[in-house]
Amino acid sequence: MTAIRPAILALVSSAALVAAAPATAPLRFSIAEGRLYNEFFRQGPVAAHVVLRSGAKPRLIIAFPAGNSGVALWLDAGESALEWRPVARIEAARRTPPGGGTLRGVTVDLEAAGGPVSIVKAAVGSVRVIREFEHTGALPPELETTPDASSRVVTWQRRRLDGAPGYYLSLELLEGEASGGGSKPIELSPGPNGRLRLSVTGLTGDTPLTPLVPADGAGLLTRSRGVDPQLRRMLEFLCYREKLLAGSWRFNTYFGRDTLMSLRLLAPVLRPQVVEAGLGSVLRRLNGVGEVAHEEDIGEYAVLRRKRAGLAGGDQPLFDYKMIDDDFMLAIVAAHYLLDSGVRTTRATPFLAQAAGPGETNGSALARNARFVVDAAASFAREPDWRRLIALKPGENAGNWRDSEQGLGGGRFPYDVNGILVPAALDAIDRLHASGLLEPYLDPQAQETIRAAAAMAATWRREAPRYFDVRFDAAAARENVAAYAGRIGIDPEPALREIAAAPVIFHAVSLDAAGRPVPILNSDEAFALLFAELAPVEAAQIVETMMRPFPAGLLTGVGLLVANPAFAPATLQPVFDRSRYHGTVVWSWQQAMLRAGIDRQLARGDLTQPVRARLTHARGQLQRAIDAATGMRGSELWSWSWAGGTYAVEPFGQELEHETESNAAQLWSTVHLSWPRERGPGS
Repeated sequence: MTAIRPAILALVSSAALVAAAPATAPLRFSIAEGRLYNEFFRQGPVAAHVVLRSGAKPRLIIAFPAGNSGVALWLDAGESALEWRPVARIEAARRTPPGGGTLRGVTVDLEAAGGPVSIVKAAVGSVRVIREFEHTGALPPELETTPDASSRVVTWQRRRLDGAPGYYLSLELLEGEASGGGSKPIELSPGPNGRLRLSVTGLTGDTPLTPLVPADGAGLLTRSRGVDPQLRRMLEFLCYREKLLAGSWRFNTYFGRDTLMSLRLLAPVLRPQVVEAGLGSVLRRLNGVGEVAHEEDIGEYAVLRRKRAGLAGGDQPLFDYKMIDDDFMLAIVAAHYLLDSGVRTTRATPFLAQAAGPGETNGSALARNARFVVDAAASFAREPDWRRLIALKPGENAGNWRDSEQGLGGGRFPYDVNGILVPAALDAIDRLHASGLLEPYLDPQAQETIRAAAAMAATWRREAPRYFDVRFDAAAARENVAAYAGRIGIDPEPALREIAAAPVIFHAVSLDAAGRPVPILNSDEAFALLFAELAPVEAAQIVETMMRPFPAGLLTGVGLLVANPAFAPATLQPVFDRSRYHGTVVWSWQQAMLRAGIDRQLARGDLTQPVRARLTHARGQLQRAIDAATGMRGSELWSWSWAGGTYAVEPFGQELEHETESNAAQLWSTVHLSWPRERGPGS
C-alpha cells in the first residue's frame, strides 16, 4: 500500500486539527429516514450536515452552508451491505492547511456493521459538484483529488481553484483497516467483530455564515409554547444573517422562491428580524430590471463557472433569473409584512431605508420590482388573450415551483403564476402605493405606471383563470379514475364514490404552447385560497376537488399529493408517477399552504353556513393527512406505497427509479411551526 507522507499523518493526528470548542452550546439534532441518517451540527462559525446512506452503495456526505461546500465519499459494499449506526460524537474542528488560511468543519466518529467496502470516489469542493456527480457519475477533471493513504488513515485535500483555502477530508480507522491504494481501489475492512469504526474529519475554507440569533436571545419565533422542537431546530440551522438556506444537504444556500414562501407561511410566528433578513437577501439579489434571483452559484462553483465562461470576478456569485413565479411573490410577501403584521409604524420605514447595495436601498429595490411586475402584466391587461399571459422564458422548461424537467407536463404558461400570483402581486403593489411607503422611491413616471395596478389586477383576476378551466362530467371522470387506478394498482372505489353524479372541475397545471390546458389535477389551487380574492362558492369548489380521495382528487392516507394525472392522456401519466419529483408525491409545504389558505377563507365574514361547514370539514381532513406522516413533515417531500388497502410513507430518493433525492431539512417545510403542535416527535 502507498505510504502516507509523515507530514500529513502529523497533521491528521495533531492537536492543531481540532480547535477548542467555541463557548456557545452547539445546536445538534438527527433525522433518520429509510436508509438515510442525518446529523446536524452548528456551533460558532461551524455548521455542518452529515448524511450517511446505508446499503449496498453506501455514501458519506458532510455539507457546509459556508460556500455551499462539502466533502463526499461514495462506497461499494459489493453483494453485502453496510449499515451505519447513529452518530455518537461530533465536534467542531479547525486546521491550517499548507499555504495558509483556515479550514473549519467537524470531526465525527462513525460506526458501521458489514463490509468490507471499497472507495469508489471522493469529492471535496462545491455541493453543486457533489449533486452533479450523483446524477452523472462524473467530476470535473480539475477537481479530481488523489488520496494519501496508509493502513490507518486516508486523506483528500486541495486548495480551491483560485488558490483560496480549500477542502479537506480524512478517514482515520479506529477499528478495521485500509488496504489497496495506488492503482488499486482502497478497501476498508471491518475488525474481527464485524464493526468498522472511523473518525472522519471534513473541513471547508469557505467563509462561514453568521447564525441568525436576535440580539435579545429570544430565538427566531414569537412563541415557543406548543412548537414542534424538531422543526424549530431545523429552522435555526437554516437561518443566517446573510440569507435563509432553502434546504440541507442539497440546497444549502439562497433560493428566492423558497425564502419568500417560507416568510409568508411562517409570518404568524416569525420575529421581525428573521423576516427582514430574508426579505433583505431577496432585495439585494434583484437584477437591473427588478427580477428576483432564483438561485446563486457561490464559492468554488462560481470560480469554476467563471473560469469556463471566461468571466472576470473570481468567486463573485452568479445569480440565476430563469424562474418567473418568484418575481410576482416579492410584492405579495413584502406587503403582507410591511402592512399587515403590525410593523407599519415601527419598522417598515427604517427597513425600506436600509442599504441593499451600493447606492441602493431596500425601498428602491422593491420599487424596481413593482415596476417590473406592472410592466410584465400590462400586455394581458390591455388585451386579455392567452398569448399575452406570462410564459416560461425562451429555452426553459421550468419557471415555477414545479421546476423539474416535466413538472408542468410540457406546459409553457403556469397556472399558479397567471391565475393567482400576477393579480395578487398587482393588488399588493396597489396597497403599498396607497400606503405611501413606496412614494420616496418612485419617480413621477413610475408613480403614474403603478397607479394602474388595481385596474390591471381586476382584469387578470377575471380573465386569466378561465383559460385554465378543465371540466369532466361525472361519467367521463369515473371512467378516467377507474382506468388510472387499475393502471397503478390501487382500489378505485373510495374515489369513485366521491365523484357520484357531480362533474370534476379544476384548473390545469399549465397551458401548452398552443394554449391548451394540460389536465393535471394539482395542489396549486391552494395559492388561490391564500392569495386570491375568491367568491365563497369558488373556495368551496377548490377544497371539494382537492380533498377527494386519490385518484379522484389529491388526498391519500399519507398526505396531500401535489399532482394527479388521472384526467390526463395516458402518454402523460408516467411523467407524474410517484417516482417523479413533482408527480404523485407529497410536498410538506404544499399541505401547510393549503391549511393556511383554508384558515384565511374561514376568517371571512361573508361565508354561507354550507360553505363554512365544507371548509371546516376539509381542514379536519387535511390535518389528519398531515398527522399521518408527522415524522416526515420537516422533509422536502415523500412518496408512498400501497398494500393491503392502505398507504404507507416511502422516503423519496432512496429507490433507483426515484428522480432525485429529498432533503431531510427543508426551509419551507418548517412552516408547520405556524400552528401549535398537536402531536409529533417528542423533544
